[in-house]
Amino acid sequence: MAAKLKNLIFLFLTALLISADSASIGNAQKTSAMQTFAEDTHSYSNPQSVRVTNVDLDWNVLFDKKILQGTAILSFERTLKETNAPLILDTRDLKIAKVEASSDDGKSYKTTKFNVGAADKILGAPLTIQLPANANRVRIAYSTNPNASGLQWLEPSQTAGKKTPFMFSQAQAIHARSFIPLQDSPQVRVAYTAHVRTPKNLLAVMSAEGNSQDSARTGDYTFKMPHPIPPYLIAVAVGDLQFRSLGNRTGVYTEPSMIERSASELSDTEKMVEATEKIYGAYRWGRYDLLVLPPSFPFGGMENPMLTFATPTILAGDKSLVSLVAHELAHSWSGNLVTNATWRDFWLNEGFTTYLERRIIEAVYGQPRREMEAMLGQRSLEQEMLGMEARDQILHVDLKGRDPDDGFTGVPYEKGALFLRHLEETVGREKFDKFVRGYFDAHAFQSITTETFVNYLNKNLLDANPNSVSRADVDEWIYKAGLPKNAPQPKSDAFGKVETQAQSWLR
Repeated sequence: MAAKLKNLIFLFLTALLISADSASIGNAQKTSAMQTFAEDTHSYSNPQSVRVTNVDLDWNVLFDKKILQGTAILSFERTLKETNAPLILDTRDLKIAKVEASSDDGKSYKTTKFNVGAADKILGAPLTIQLPANANRVRIAYSTNPNASGLQWLEPSQTAGKKTPFMFSQAQAIHARSFIPLQDSPQVRVAYTAHVRTPKNLLAVMSAEGNSQDSARTGDYTFKMPHPIPPYLIAVAVGDLQFRSLGNRTGVYTEPSMIERSASELSDTEKMVEATEKIYGAYRWGRYDLLVLPPSFPFGGMENPMLTFATPTILAGDKSLVSLVAHELAHSWSGNLVTNATWRDFWLNEGFTTYLERRIIEAVYGQPRREMEAMLGQRSLEQEMLGMEARDQILHVDLKGRDPDDGFTGVPYEKGALFLRHLEETVGREKFDKFVRGYFDAHAFQSITTETFVNYLNKNLLDANPNSVSRADVDEWIYKAGLPKNAPQPKSDAFGKVETQAQSWLR
């Protein structure tokens, strides 16, 4: 998810003056029975006993009721020899009509007992399903709530075209459970398919293969995500959308009235993909497209695989705000390919991504642009931490009993990026680039904890460079509040020029 938009706006003002081979699903599933799951205080699910591996969705998109209605088929495997263990899922405000189980790979289903537990204001409610001894799939008939936290339903007046409604999802951090009953923990990675029916004049797109590039509308769309992804990356949008190619594997979707501006502003996207591949290895998701959403999208961007959701505020007209694209693209390696196992490990997503974002910006636009953005990020972090509790200044933040959104501060983004820059500056860029590329390869399509990262760091970087970074240094960065005294100091004269010019305007 992109950092706060105020940074991008300031960059825009400054710019006026100074004119990222995949592991297969089969392999992931073969090893999943041996996977050790971290404690996730933001999920009711029990993947240590029964683990969901695939989700098959069948939805009717009902704009008049502002709901999704249909079924979710969950394929699962038992990770312990407990034939009587139930399947426990996360839900929030879902209306569960019926649950059925299959013991023959979905050829037939029989009704099974289920129970929806008491709701918690943060976590929602657990859905506990009793499983027959040989069951390996369940089919859940359900509908969402009109106020589902992970779905936004826009009236025509809220869109650029003003003629048709629009719907989009936002599942991070724990909002997927508001439109899909599943094990809503980032360490439970799933492949998924979807059959989506919409009004015939609208187009559905998803974070998956199958997005149509044609102008023809059928109201009947199918999608497939073959790679195992964390649930928060399942995304859908429906509206009056057009597509424009930006390169061999890149393109943009948006409303017709915004397509020309979007294509022009985002024309460097293919260059960004190529630049990231040169440093960190092959892009493993096939296509990289963007969806420029209506103005009510509440974030700068969301890194849904194969289809980044982006705010229209990036359409500045001079590419001054495209660092948002670099950030969301970088997530294709850090966050989507290698994911935080729990939300207290969120810095593994955003710290790496912010660091990679700046490297992409440097490769495409030059080192001064990178330094300018890094300096702005550090200033913003230092200012934010002045009013922040010490516990929230820690990268490996404790969010037990709290909404995971409480951890979406500048700390995982900017302090995380400064830590990685510190490692780069200490051991040298060549060694650090090799380390990061190896890190992505070693953990591709996996969700890991901070402990896993630290162990990998010790073995593959610190032990090989014993006189550079100490374990005590790493511990201070990850487990202590504030910024260490050895934090990097980005330098840029851009802001001085802005201030000088501002003073001249005031005279």
